[in-house]
Amino acid sequence: MEKVDMLYEIDNCRSKTEFMEKAIRFYCGYLLNKESTATEFIAPQLAVITEGIVKGSEQKLSRALFKLAVEVGALTHMVAAINEIDDDTLQKLRIMCVDEVKRINGIINFEKAVRYQRSGE
Repeated sequence: MEKVDMLYEIDNCRSKTEFMEKAIRFYCGYLLNKESTATEFIAPQLAVITEGIVKGSEQKLSRALFKLAVEVGALTHMVAAINEIDDDTLQKLRIMCVDEVKRINGIINFEKAVRYQRSGE
């Protein structure tokens, strides 16, 4: 009963009785492991596992995007410091880059960019 007292609110149960009912359904599903009760037992577990995987992926992606943004920011400042680009050229470059990223679905190829710049287009 001490565990029930401690855990029923953590599980967002309104009462200890609700907590015990959920625990009994869970345990019966575990023991019976039949198709009709297995979904009652397994579905919440899969939801919890999936949620954990998604949150972990979100955190990894967020950290990677942050690091990437820092690197792009540093590169942008370096390029701006060593080049004198007029506003008209900058605007055309921005439009070209937006169109290119849309066309290639965000998959940038450095070698193709170098060849494009060398061709003088």
